[in-house]
Amino acid sequence: MNTTKTALSATQHSTSRRYGIFKTTTVKPDRLKAAALCLCIFAVGNLSAQYRFDNILYGAAYYHEYMPTERLDEDIRMMKAADVSVVRVGESTWSLFEPQEGVFEFAWMDKILDKMHAAGIRVILGTPTYSIPAWMAHKYPEVLAEHVKGGREYYGIRQNMDITNEKYRFFSERILRKMMEHFAHHPAIIGYQVDNEVEARGINNEGYFKGFVEFVKKRFNDDLKALNREWGLNYWGMNINTWEEFYPRDGVTNPSYKLEWERYNRFRLAEFLNWQVDIVNEYRRKDQFVTHCFMPSFHNIDQVESFRQMQYPAINVYHDVEDRQDGRWIAYAGDYMRTVAKGNYLITETNAQAQGWDSKNQKPPYDGQLRQNVYAHLASGANMVEYWHWHTLHYGQETYWRGILGQDLQPNRVYREFSATAKELKRIGAKLVNLKKENQVAVLFSHDSYHALNFMPYTNWDKYPSYIVHSALYNQNIEADIIPCDKWTDFGKYKMLVIPPLYVAADSLLEKIDEFVKNGGIAVMMFKSGYTNEHNAVRATLAPSILRKACGFYYQEYANIPILPLKDNDFGLNGNQVGEWYEFLIPETATPLAFADHKFFGKWACITENAYGKGNLYYIGAYPSQKLLEKIILRAAAKANVVATPNNLAFPIIVRSGKNDFGKTLHYIFNFSDEEKTIPNPFSAGKELFSGDKAGNEITLGAWDVKIVEK
Repeated sequence: MNTTKTALSATQHSTSRRYGIFKTTTVKPDRLKAAALCLCIFAVGNLSAQYRFDNILYGAAYYHEYMPTERLDEDIRMMKAADVSVVRVGESTWSLFEPQEGVFEFAWMDKILDKMHAAGIRVILGTPTYSIPAWMAHKYPEVLAEHVKGGREYYGIRQNMDITNEKYRFFSERILRKMMEHFAHHPAIIGYQVDNEVEARGINNEGYFKGFVEFVKKRFNDDLKALNREWGLNYWGMNINTWEEFYPRDGVTNPSYKLEWERYNRFRLAEFLNWQVDIVNEYRRKDQFVTHCFMPSFHNIDQVESFRQMQYPAINVYHDVEDRQDGRWIAYAGDYMRTVAKGNYLITETNAQAQGWDSKNQKPPYDGQLRQNVYAHLASGANMVEYWHWHTLHYGQETYWRGILGQDLQPNRVYREFSATAKELKRIGAKLVNLKKENQVAVLFSHDSYHALNFMPYTNWDKYPSYIVHSALYNQNIEADIIPCDKWTDFGKYKMLVIPPLYVAADSLLEKIDEFVKNGGIAVMMFKSGYTNEHNAVRATLAPSILRKACGFYYQEYANIPILPLKDNDFGLNGNQVGEWYEFLIPETATPLAFADHKFFGKWACITENAYGKGNLYYIGAYPSQKLLEKIILRAAAKANVVATPNNLAFPIIVRSGKNDFGKTLHYIFNFSDEEKTIPNPFSAGKELFSGDKAGNEITLGAWDVKIVEK
């Protein structure tokens, strides 16, 4: 057994990490010099190398330690038979790596890595910091998270810690260094996943709150007068006159305070991840990468800062299947991840069979859907697809979150479809990997607006329409990037912007949008945009404030409305089309395009178009139906000349395109339906990759099918 003991009193030093808000005590392993020498000798040939994908990686998370019987050799045999090329291991196993405080056991993972390497299967090793061992919670209960208004975490669930707690950081750094010292030289490992699905999860410990006060101090340059003014703390006499009086999040009603707290959560998560990446980077070989697997809950993470030091960020995408399979959630997640990564990304988890923390949602994919989803990920720019997980658990909270193999551990329908898809990828994957996309349309995503709209919602349920906006583009085969506009305001490469309610925005962001339209861009903007400043305080000007000239109207009133039809309109739509929110738009230079069919509300336009400078801005002052939103976007796209797919193809026929490493354009053509479809081929000059045949004038797609045309 490979066992090393390290006491807390070992050689220590204090390091001030990237953001400098607190210091943490760290342990430098005694064997670091020897390990560094070993790494140097091993990596001499790779000093100038960087891990590059030469084919699509396809595999699953693998947890040999979860199995009730000795399965390693049989699993590897089945993996080789199915052409598995990659597995992810280790992210949940701190309690096995360090079963007692200061006692480290790595031999069990060495065995897995050695056998994977012998089988030619590449490995991503996870750091286990998201699931603390029982000894830590027992001996140091202060590491567990506390929540707003007295709530707290208990042991028995993952991600239950305060990520800023000094003891937690101490133990985390020690296990990271011990693991990297031991494993970094292993030839099976191509990359490291730091932590797992990180989110703030409501941390509100005293130390976490003190960090927030320091964060606000820096934001306001230690100026309490400015803080009171910008947050409007005179209201209800909530002024803060000394920093010691700064009150905790528990009872807060002020929207500006709440918004800054959410920003602090994102800041903390980015700091936590970069702190881990810093450590891993001290040890990793030049031919290895670092990643982290995020969820598509974009509003909770500062992805730009979190991904800054990672080579290949990753995302875990779980989506509908069976009759609800449509590829939308896959495209939405990918179009954001690819943009933030400024390149390709990884899928570290997606559904193989049914999913859920109970047995109420046992919906396995239909035949062909597993394969179709793989290519949907690749069409957005993924270089790897891994399932969660290889075999289904026999115990625990996720007993019914099923993997490629069921609980009988035998080959099954999904295993056979996985294997057939893996063989396709082995044959043509070199033409699919490293897909590059140059989209002309961007959807602006605002973290701040998401939260602010939910502090004071305009409807009775959580609704930030970025996904709905993206779906309106996706359904009509208009490809788009999704960009985090509170961190990124360079719109120069795009012809068209689609803007969900941009409720919170600094003057500078609104000025960038104004400039974009004035210089010839086409924008589609939704209600509530520009209403509050960066502190979530309403601007004391006629709405839409800085955007008034670009929009060509102003308004002073708004209302919650029932769902209403439109009067005679440019979109040729009947039936109910707008509802929930209605702004009373008063055109100045804008042309009204639609009015609600209502005796009172119908006096004011709800959709307008305005020529401004060299461009045009379309504004939607009410919550639109999906069909109406699609009509408006299609009209704007025609104006911007970005409707690229011939023959008016639309959902369920979806086309996604990009260029491969050979400079060839690839067109993925999907049929998201259970019926065979024969369509005119928009790309008849190309070659269909699966068959190798020249593409004809028509393409026939079976149920849940995909074809790839290379031009």
